[in-house]
Amino acid sequence: MDLKVIAFDADDTLFINEPFFEETEKAFCVLMEDYLSHKSISQEVYLNQIKNLPLYGYGIKAYILSMIETAIKISHGTLSTKHIERILDLGKELLQKPVELIDGVEETLQALHQSGRYKLVVATKGDLKDQQRKLHDSGLGPYFHHIEVMADKEVINYEKLLKRLEIEPQHFMMIGNSLKSDVLPVLEIGGYACHVPFHTTWAFERVDHEVRHPNFRAFKDIRDVLKLLPEL
Repeated sequence: MDLKVIAFDADDTLFINEPFFEETEKAFCVLMEDYLSHKSISQEVYLNQIKNLPLYGYGIKAYILSMIETAIKISHGTLSTKHIERILDLGKELLQKPVELIDGVEETLQALHQSGRYKLVVATKGDLKDQQRKLHDSGLGPYFHHIEVMADKEVINYEKLLKRLEIEPQHFMMIGNSLKSDVLPVLEIGGYACHVPFHTTWAFERVDHEVRHPNFRAFKDIRDVLKLLPEL
């Protein structure tokens, strides 16, 4: 590999994210349990999230709107203002969760940064302001040359990113917890991709088939990425 840029996903790759969403969704299900079972409420939230992606995109604010829409739907329009206020509070609490780094992240970034051989980049989806807050609070910002909050993570989005970074795909490697967003599109354009799974994954990001590609690597721990780069 002749790598020049190594990019990292943020949520559930650098710091914990999905468990906070799951915690919020449980609280929402309790709030709305007079209308449906918890399982049915979760399914309705998910369906609304997917339906709303073209309008709202990804992130907490989009999630809050989908929760409110779900609540109105399952209550048949009888939802009280107190319920809406509580849903907004759940969203605000989610936006203020403390940043928890995943084990090995800072150690890995420090080693890569100190080598001086690569430009390190964040390439993530989500709400711009929220991602900027988390990167600031995490203390990881100084390791990165560039931070890109992407509208989506499809081939066209990665092609635009590489154009901005002024590199060819064969000089680019993406590291993330999602096969769907962080691996498959990058392999398709000719880049390298490393999958470092997190213990829980949003259903929309799951892939049910095995990935086989000469530019693909799968690791259990983010620190294992360093083994790909013998000069470190």
